Amino acid sequence: MTQIAPAWIVLAHLLRPQGRKGEVLAELLTDFPERFEEQTRVFLAASGFEGKESEARAAEVVAFWLPVGKNEGRIVLQFAGIETISDAEAVAGLDVIVPREERRVLDDDSVYISELIGCTVYDGAAAVGVVEDVQFATTADGARRLTDAAPLLEITSLAGDEILIPFVKAFLVAVDTEAKRIEMKLPEGLIEVNRSSSDKS
Repeated sequence: MTQIAPAWIVLAHLLRPQGRKGEVLAELLTDFPERFEEQTRVFLAASGFEGKESEARAAEVVAFWLPVGKNEGRIVLQFAGIETISDAEAVAGLDVIVPREERRVLDDDSVYISELIGCTVYDGAAAVGVVEDVQFATTADGARRLTDAAPLLEITSLAGDEILIPFVKAFLVAVDTEAKRIEMKLPEGLIEVNRSSSDKS
């Protein structure tokens, strides 16, 4: 009998060693860093991993902290058994993941970014297109995410154009991730302004 691969939630992306005792600097991809205290068992795998739990590397978070300064907005993770710079270098580039069923329950006004992928966006009754990705604003050097900037829905229109739409409550009417439907009320002209430059030309 073929085992169905579990779906995964990405919590962080490991970047590089941060210290001499195996600590790893990571891009934080969850709004709940405290989950690393509540749930220390995680898995490490290459980006885009879709395999079975037995194929991922099990890991245990023994410590974490949120740095300040140039790395503000990121997280430093320390795992059991990863105790040297060389150990940390060996896991750099991997994602920190957990099975989808272990994700935190959100309140009614929140949604996981990963659940927006594949949803069709509607402006009133008109279909705008399908969400292919979600972009986040970063600092000029790309070093960290700007937490006060709205994410952008990267949408492929029915005609094949790329359109970027801010995912903000002011435009949002309803989100039904089960039905893969996002209803919005967009300001007049916003869709045309936010088409990719190549499409405009």
